[in-house]
This record gives sequence, structure tokens and C-alpha cells, in this order.
Amino acid sequence: MGAMNEERRLQKAKITLMRNEKFALFSGILMIGRTSVDDNVPTACTNGRDEKYGREFIKKLNDKELAFVVMHEGMHKAYRHLTTWRKLHDENHVLANGACDYVINLELKDLDPDERVIAMPKYRDGVMKGKVMGLVDEKYRGMNAKQVFDLLKQEHGDGGGGEGFDDHDWDGAKELSEEDKKKLERDIDQAIRQGVMAHQKLVGKGTGGLSRELQDLLEPKIDWREVLREFVKSTCRAKDTSSWRRPNRRYLSTGTYMPSMIGERVGHLVVAVDTSGSIGDAELAEFLSEVKGIAEEVNPEKVDLLYWDSAVAAHEEYNDADVANIVSSTKPAGGGGTSPSCVSAYIAEKKIEPECIIVLTDGVVGGDWGKDWNAPLLWVITGGNRVMAEIGKTIHVEK
Repeated sequence: MGAMNEERRLQKAKITLMRNEKFALFSGILMIGRTSVDDNVPTACTNGRDEKYGREFIKKLNDKELAFVVMHEGMHKAYRHLTTWRKLHDENHVLANGACDYVINLELKDLDPDERVIAMPKYRDGVMKGKVMGLVDEKYRGMNAKQVFDLLKQEHGDGGGGEGFDDHDWDGAKELSEEDKKKLERDIDQAIRQGVMAHQKLVGKGTGGLSRELQDLLEPKIDWREVLREFVKSTCRAKDTSSWRRPNRRYLSTGTYMPSMIGERVGHLVVAVDTSGSIGDAELAEFLSEVKGIAEEVNPEKVDLLYWDSAVAAHEEYNDADVANIVSSTKPAGGGGTSPSCVSAYIAEKKIEPECIIVLTDGVVGGDWGKDWNAPLLWVITGGNRVMAEIGKTIHVEK
């Protein structure tokens, strides 16, 4: 047995989980990255791809507790916690760690309430003997990590909200290259699909499929508006510009009104809206309102608004002064089929050179995602369709 005992136990835990019908859904996730036992790791951690488990920590756990910890690390990966909630970590890493753990542990307990396969680790000795390690609280039920984070901040300020049984390797996640991050996102998407097939193989396709709760576990619960804004900010080059609308505070005390420099102004945006008939007026109005809000926040030099179905049916141009009227002045057009390739072809034909492209669609495109997009690309997919675009970044918006 000797030094390999912990490695064998870790491997056995993963095999047990992957063969169980409740946890087979996550079998692909459990195979992502490297899994290792490290004498220098106090408990367990993941950087969103690789997992490390402390040897002495494993020795303290029984088989069900070890399986719980393995699933816990796997859920961090499935939720993409270390990339999705990086901003929370940068604000307060203790609260960010706690928020992510509260979400995961509740869901894991729901998956196996009778602890037939997994069980939260418990303290073996000391004043905490018999009590569970980690963070779990019913008051956070149904919340995502951001919502829990906000509540923890209200309750504890900048102090801690409790300690989990694992570490979160935020630094390791930050060290991943952009290429690594893109590959990881693809791997997670593929792993989820593999898990669905493994789950269906065990329980059968005729059982009604996956519950909504299990599907939600595999979807990062994030505010699509926040992702949209962050995408624009991160992909477009900021330009310094002076603004009289925002006075320079340094000079106000002297009675002098001077413009301030705005360093978040971006260049040229293209927003392409699917008007093939399946996008309702409510969704269209909401999205255009958000585009207006983004434009006002980042102050783009220009916005090209395209309406498309099987061809680009309308092209409207707005400069920074006009964008405030985008909702009231726009005139949507279209109503035919759905072919996103018409958008990329139109952008190339008209020699439009945006800094980023945002496409709103219901995702029913028959595999036609276009090609030769000449800028960072974000797909905003509405109507509950969980399809992932073959190119660019995808976020989903519920009706």
C-alpha cells in the first residue's frame, strides 16, 4: 500500500462517482485536467482545471467524505467559478471563496440527501468534533455565488463568513494563458455533453431526461447584462477623452470647472439583431435598452446596428451623440430565415472594422455560425436554447 494508498483512494472515489447514476452527469467534468496528491497541500484545491489533494487530508476522510470533496472540486470546475467570479475574488477573496462553497455544498447535499455515496466531511476531534467541515446554510438556497457574496458582505462586512474545507487556487487560474482558458471552456462544454450521455446511458432516455435542477447545476448562473458589459470593456481598447459632462474634481474646490479624462471610452461596436420572427418585441426592446446602457457607460465612438434574418435587412449607424436615442429611433426589419453567415459576409463586404461584435439570436441556425469574423464575437442566445456557438463566446438569456 504505502505511498500509493491515497492515489488509489482518489482514483476509486472518481470511478465510484462516474458509475453512479446521480453523479454520472459530471463524469466528463471529473476527467478534466490533472488530478494529483500533493504533500504540500493542506486540504484540496483547484485552479478551475487541475485538482490537488493533500495526502494527510485524504487520510482523515472516509470514502464518502473523499467522494464529496472530489465532487466539490468538480463543481467548482463545472461552474467555472474561478473565471466567472474573478471580480468577486479581486474585491474580497475570503467572501468569494465562501460564496462559491455555499452554493456548491447545498446542491451536493440535495443530490445525495441520504449520504449513500457522498457525505460532507466532519471533524474527528477537538471542540468541533462531529460537526461538518465546510459551509452550508439553507438561507442561501436558490442563490448564485454573486447573490451569496452580497449577503455575506452585508452580514460580515469585509470580514470572513466562515471557512470551507478546501482552498481555491485563484492565482493558478490567473496564470492560465488566454489559449488555455479558451481550451478549458471548450473542454468543460464537451465534458458536460459527455456527462449527459453517460447519465442517459445509466438511467435511460425514456425516463423524462434530466431535471431542470440538474441542468441548472451545469449552467453558470450569471447576469447576462454584466457579462455583456464586461465583454465590451475587455475586448475594446479604452481611449482617453475629455468630457465636460463629468467635471474634474481636482479643480472644483478652487471654483474652476474643468473637464475630466474618461479612460473607458471604446471605439467601434457592431450589434447584429436576429429578426427572423422568433425574437419577440419584449426581448428586442430589452436588449436594445441594454445596448443603449452599455453605449452610455463605455462611450463608443460608433455603433453599427444590423438587423438580419437570411440577409442583412437594415443597417443603422449611431455616433456617440445619437446613441441615447437608439431605442426610440431604430426601425427593425426582417422576418425571413436565419443565417448568421450573412452578417459576417456583410461586415466583410462593407469593410466594417469594429472592435467587437455582439449578435442577438435564438440560436436556431442549423449549424450556420458564419466564418471569418474580423473581431471578438459574443453570441447572446435567447429563448431557453442551450446551444453553444462554434465560434466566439456564448451567453444565454432566459425569456
